[in-house]
Amino acid sequence: MDKRVIIHDGVSIKIYGTENPEQVIIHFTDEITAYNKIKKAVITDKGIYCNGVSCMISRLLQDGGVPTHFIRQISPRDQLCWRASVIPMEVIVRNVVAGSLAQRLGIPEGLIPKEPIYDLCYKSDDLCDPIINDYHALALGLVNRTDLETIYTMTKQVNAILFPIFRKVGITLVDFKIEFGHLADGRLVMSDDITPDTARFWDIETGNKLDKDRFRHDRGHVGEAYKTVYDRLKSVF
Repeated sequence: MDKRVIIHDGVSIKIYGTENPEQVIIHFTDEITAYNKIKKAVITDKGIYCNGVSCMISRLLQDGGVPTHFIRQISPRDQLCWRASVIPMEVIVRNVVAGSLAQRLGIPEGLIPKEPIYDLCYKSDDLCDPIINDYHALALGLVNRTDLETIYTMTKQVNAILFPIFRKVGITLVDFKIEFGHLADGRLVMSDDITPDTARFWDIETGNKLDKDRFRHDRGHVGEAYKTVYDRLKSVF
């Protein structure tokens, strides 16, 4: 499968068109950023670990009945996916209080809520992806009510599938963020990747962070942490 015109020239992910107009190739790089790209670095093999984790998670979700844009892994850094018209809205799932939620509400990091918390974000670089609610999403025309309800149902299904699988390999799935989109035939699918770049993973026994927070907060051993998530998830395949 040949890469053609670049569609999205991101830092950690690049998306290329293919000879099939309905398919794209997603390429994972070794670059990592934080704080709106102010902090940057290159982590050896990060792209391999992120692509591997993303592909394994996509297969688990599809096996569990969640429709995604994923088709197959085509190289250590590349995956073939269906092209989707992405909804400019992000869903954040929080199983444990951490990061911006702890700061915003003054809740201690590590607190486990009685039920998972679901946040919506309006995807806008100019506005720094503000938190919105259901009424905002509908008023802004980001989604219709049917799609919004389906997105919540699918998001809960994603969490229900992944949380116990990660617990099985000694990792707490603290939080993650995902996006959705429509394929050419109109189907609504999860059109995003879940990796240590976009989710928080904590070791159950030690509490060690195995995700991008290691880079954000200068904890070091970022590549080792990403590899740990990759290796443990691979053990269930």
